[in-house]
Amino acid sequence: MRPVILRRGLATLLAAAVSLGVALQAQADTVRIGYQKYGTLVLLKAKGTLEKRLADQGVDVQWTEFPGGPQLLEGLNVGSIDFGVTGETPPVFAQAAGADLLYVAYEPPAPTSEAILVPKDSPITSVKDLKGKKVVLNKGSNVHYLLVRALEDAGLKYTDIQTVFLPPADARAAFERGSVDAWVIWDPYQAAAEQQLHARTLRDATGIADNHQFYLATKPFAEKHPKVIETLIEEVRNVGEWAKAHPDEVTQQVAPLLGLPVDITETSVKRQGYGAQFLTPEVVNAQQKIADSFYQLKLIPKPLTIKDVIWTPPATAATAP
Repeated sequence: MRPVILRRGLATLLAAAVSLGVALQAQADTVRIGYQKYGTLVLLKAKGTLEKRLADQGVDVQWTEFPGGPQLLEGLNVGSIDFGVTGETPPVFAQAAGADLLYVAYEPPAPTSEAILVPKDSPITSVKDLKGKKVVLNKGSNVHYLLVRALEDAGLKYTDIQTVFLPPADARAAFERGSVDAWVIWDPYQAAAEQQLHARTLRDATGIADNHQFYLATKPFAEKHPKVIETLIEEVRNVGEWAKAHPDEVTQQVAPLLGLPVDITETSVKRQGYGAQFLTPEVVNAQQKIADSFYQLKLIPKPLTIKDVIWTPPATAATAP
């Protein structure tokens, strides 16, 4: 009987150890957040309120800056960060590449905070004039869709222009040298080019693209740590509401963080959308249209279903019919 009892005892201990291991895995020690030189996450990082909220859950916060959405989502894909923010297009390219990510929330549209710019003395006066010209942009970024829609709206094909793919800093250098004819870019780079280089806005996204910002997380992190995700979005929403009510204070706070003059920062702050919300069917449908457009242009290799990668807050899932 003693061997049987011993085996049962060992089995019980093993089960308890496994349960403890699962419980420990479910508790996040750290959330690693990717951000860019714009948006509400910059404000959230500066305020420090997220760190205080998550400290109560025993969770530390690590911040990593990225030059653009595609680079940030590559960080998500390889597991160097757990959560981040990008424009509309990067998640489409990431999903097409097999990244294990989920859309968590979105910000309201901000169509004037991205644009197609041309040099101040350029003879180009309309999007139609871009035919045969060199246009520089960050491949797979939010402005990629702006370019597609602007060309369509002007009666041009995507193949009617020569695309040059460079990250923002290199794109600006090419734009200043005159080695490209136009630059498709977002704030604060857009505002900086408008004010420092006197670049002209050929077309912004008004009427052709929403320019939502999306908060995304790796699927494993979102599924294991829903409370952390919900706290994150609550804090993003809180700081966004504060930003809407205090644009001047936001500008003074963000300008030194971005290393930009106050006037450029103020323009970017005022053009941004604030008020993070969990995704609605309308926003999912709009994102689906973007994915369909890129597939039709053969810029992504396969059709996508956006609703397959939408995170549902536990409270919402519990009350769903």
